[in-house]
Amino acid sequence: MKLLKFAAIDIGTNAIRLLFTNVIENKNAAIFKKSSIIRVPIRLGGDVFTSGFIGDEKKEKLIDAMIAFKHLMKVHEVKEYRACATSAMREAGNGLEMVRLIKERTDLDIEIIDGKTEAEIIYNNRIVDFLDNSFPYLYVDIGGGSTEITLFANSLALVSQSFNIGTIRLLNELVKPKEFNHLKAWLKEIKESYPNLKVIGSGGNINKLLKLSRKKESTALPIKALKDVYKYVKSYSYEDRIKVLGLNPDRADVIVLASELLFKIIKWTGAKEIIVPKVGVADGIVQQLYLDYKKKSN
Repeated sequence: MKLLKFAAIDIGTNAIRLLFTNVIENKNAAIFKKSSIIRVPIRLGGDVFTSGFIGDEKKEKLIDAMIAFKHLMKVHEVKEYRACATSAMREAGNGLEMVRLIKERTDLDIEIIDGKTEAEIIYNNRIVDFLDNSFPYLYVDIGGGSTEITLFANSLALVSQSFNIGTIRLLNELVKPKEFNHLKAWLKEIKESYPNLKVIGSGGNINKLLKLSRKKESTALPIKALKDVYKYVKSYSYEDRIKVLGLNPDRADVIVLASELLFKIIKWTGAKEIIVPKVGVADGIVQQLYLDYKKKSN
């Protein structure tokens, strides 16, 4: 048995995450076990989507977080790491400047990835390998700045699209009607070719809905059950979502918006159930790191 540890940094629009994953090699198999995850709610999109730039305060918070992440990766003795920045950083007028500053201050390399690459990273999780191939699946990842959607059929990713619709944009009322129209039209085309779609939901808000539903991850959840949880959460005020439901402040103000976006997607696809595997960008990064490590080792 051989034990390896990898780290993934996901610099998202609402929060940044550092995921540590142990990979246990035993004969010809590799078992992935999440070791720990650190989440820091910096909310870069709050600056970027209103002013076009990351402000000085959040700039320093991001650098401080990267310094902390660097020390944690050193203590954990990770074999490899990869840091990816998504929607907010790719739209920030000073995004490349931030990459340079982080490199100068921490010696960490940050990649600003586009929506297509983000979808490919999510696909690395190979969720479809464990699903019933007689159905087509729509993988929906709702983030703070964008939503990535990938169509799978027969374990193949057929098409993917990134939409500039995310919870932080919705919170700041920055999503134009034409973006929703684009999403609706795109989904309608898919529905006509694949009428029996099932939805795979990803993202922190969807994961939280699953947790509140007390259903097991990766099992099919009826849409009605998900709507019941949504109505339950929506019935609480922002303050009570924090005090009573135990949600983080940066989750409590966007979880309803994420749910409503998800229900729009479900309605426009005609899906009857949703599967929530509780994996995302960071998990996909680890999968790719391991594959690249094996290629270099051979």
